[in-house]
Amino acid sequence: MDATHADGPRPGPTETIPAETAPAETQVERLSERETQVVRLFNAPPALVFAAWTRPDLLQRWWTPKSYGLTFVSCEADVRAGGTYRFVFNHADFAEPMAFHGRYLEVVPDARLVWTNEEAHGQGSVTTVTFEAVPGPDQGQMTRLVLRETYPSKEALDEALANGSTGGLTETFAQLDAVLAEA
Repeated sequence: MDATHADGPRPGPTETIPAETAPAETQVERLSERETQVVRLFNAPPALVFAAWTRPDLLQRWWTPKSYGLTFVSCEADVRAGGTYRFVFNHADFAEPMAFHGRYLEVVPDARLVWTNEEAHGQGSVTTVTFEAVPGPDQGQMTRLVLRETYPSKEALDEALANGSTGGLTETFAQLDAVLAEA
């Protein structure tokens, strides 16, 4: 069932994705032929982590790995069920900016976000992010974040993984840690 790509065999359902970008604190798994899951613990309460995922001023500070050389041109997010988002980036190697866009299907403040990824012309995933409060040090709160991506087909997920869809998670989440520490 495993497919082969440039880095060797691709993991099958419920196998851990062997990404060098997924250290112990960031768990990345392929749950099925169409779904991945990322689990990460953040040292901040769910309300703050949720704000970092929904406020454009915070989102722009951590969303893309700095090492990728992408810069935000615009970040629009109408975070409500039925609302839309559009993130536009520049990169020195691209003549035109690239845009990521979709709509929010579900928004439960401080607990859950569900959105579509529509830039893939029918092959985009649906992203679900949950924010769960867990006890932290010194009687503080931490957040267990679970991010699930559900793709329309096995082929769409295979292509996303081959193109590095989980490749920048360590750096991205470290940037999110820094934003949360400053808040």
